[in-house]
Order: sequence, then structure tokens, then C-alpha cells
Amino acid sequence: MTVGELVDRLSACDRDAPARLAINPFFPMAHRLGEVIATVDEHGDPVVFIAEAKDAEQLGNLPPDVAVALTWQEPTEARPRRRRGAGGPSASQ
Repeated sequence: MTVGELVDRLSACDRDAPARLAINPFFPMAHRLGEVIATVDEHGDPVVFIAEAKDAEQLGNLPPDVAVALTWQEPTEARPRRRRGAGGPSASQ
């Protein structure tokens, strides 16, 4: 993704919404954004790095819908619940 593509995607978002990094598809967590650094790579080509915030605080698990949208996990549904008898477990006593 280029900086222009990132700007285009961010332009469609609420400017007042907090920005977060989604990290590690095997243990998806959310992190605060920190610095944005423009530099050059080993070939002299421009590259931009977005760093995690200095306080490096994990904000908790990534919301499941975000992990699914990133294809980091499969959509999950609650298991079907078995119906209990009308009287519950003590009805046969």
C-alpha cells in the first residue's frame, strides 16, 4: 500500500475517530498509533513507517468483526443450544 492509497482510505473515515493498529493475526490485538516517520529504504526509495505509540499499551483484543474483515480468522457463530425439558433438571424427582 502506498501513502496515497492510505490517505484515500482514511479520507472515507471519521476524522475524529481514534486510529489503531491491528497487530498479529495469530493473537490479534489493537494498539495506539505513535509516530509517522518518512525515510528511504536500502535502495534509496522513499518509505513511510507508522509506529506503535511510545506507551506501547495493548488496548485489548481486536474486535472479532475486524479480525474477520482482515481474514485473520473465520466468522464464528454461537453453537446451537439444546432445549431443556420444561421442568429443568429437577423435574423428574
